[in-house]
Amino acid sequence: MSAAFASHPGVFDVEHLWGAACDREAPPDVLFEVPHGATLAAHYRDLRAQLRGDYAADLQDFFHVNTDVGAPELARAVAERVVQSQPRRSAMVVRCLLPRTFVDCNRRIDHTTVPGATAAGEPTPGLPPWVDDAHDRVLLLDRYLAYRDLVTRAFAAVCGHGGLGLCVHTYAPRSVDVAVDRDIVRSMHAAYAADRVGTWPLRPAIDLITHDPDGRELASAPLAARAVAELTAAGFEVERNGAYSLHPVTLAYEFAERYPGATLCFEVRRDLLVPTFTPFREMIPDPARVARAAQPLAGAVLASLH
Repeated sequence: MSAAFASHPGVFDVEHLWGAACDREAPPDVLFEVPHGATLAAHYRDLRAQLRGDYAADLQDFFHVNTDVGAPELARAVAERVVQSQPRRSAMVVRCLLPRTFVDCNRRIDHTTVPGATAAGEPTPGLPPWVDDAHDRVLLLDRYLAYRDLVTRAFAAVCGHGGLGLCVHTYAPRSVDVAVDRDIVRSMHAAYAADRVGTWPLRPAIDLITHDPDGRELASAPLAARAVAELTAAGFEVERNGAYSLHPVTLAYEFAERYPGATLCFEVRRDLLVPTFTPFREMIPDPARVARAAQPLAGAVLASLH
C-alpha cells in the first residue's frame, strides 16, 4: 500500500504511521490531509525561485498570514496517538508543500483555470490574480493536479474501505475579510493595524466544518459528535460551521460529498498552537500546545473507527 503513495519533492510529503501489530499491506484506517501544509518561509522561497513572473517583494507577508501554521504538526500528532493507542491501526498523513499564495490545493480547479480575484468574504481563489505569467500557471497547475491525484487516490483507499478522512486546517484568530486582489498585502497590513485588528470578530477555538451552504450534513456524525465532546472536556471552545461551511469550490467538499459520513474538516485557531501569533512572520508551533489539541482529537478518532 505504501508504495502507491510516495512523497513528491516540492509538491507533497506522504508519511505512513503503522501500529506495532497492524497489517502494512492493508489500507490505512485514517487519512489526515493538510492541503495548506506549506507553512515555512523556505516553502515560499523555494517555489518563488522557480517562478518567472514579477511578484511583489512583500507578497511573503500574505503567505505568512494566510497559511495553516500548526496544521501539519497537529495532523501528525493525532495520527501518532491513534496508532500508539490501537497498535492494529495505521494512518497516512499527506502534507501539501505548495504555498496557497500561488495555488490553493483545497480548490476544485483544472488546467483551464485562469487567475482571478475574489471579493471580501468569498473563498480565496484557486489561482490568485498575480499569477499572470504563462510558464508559472502551467507549472503551478501541473503540481496542483499531481497533488489532487494523490489525495483523490488516498481518500479512495481509506474512506472507500471504511476508514476516516480528516481535512486538517488552522485559521487566524480573527475573521479578517478583505478582497484577494493585487492590493492584498496593503489591505492585510491595514486590517492588522493596532487600532483596527481588535474590531474583527474572534473566531472559535475549534470549528468543525460539517455541512454545505444549504445546511446538508456531510461529515461523519459520530466523529463530529465525539470531537465536540472530547474537545469541550479538554477546555476548548468548539463550534460547528461557525466561521464558514463546506463550500462547493473546495476539495474538502468534493471528498465529503463523495464519501458521506466518512470525513471531517476542521479548523484550529493558530494562536492556540504557537507561542505568539505574529501574522506577517514565520511561526513555529509549540509542541506542548499541539499535544493539548491532539489528545482529544485522537480520542474522538479512536472512538469513531469501526
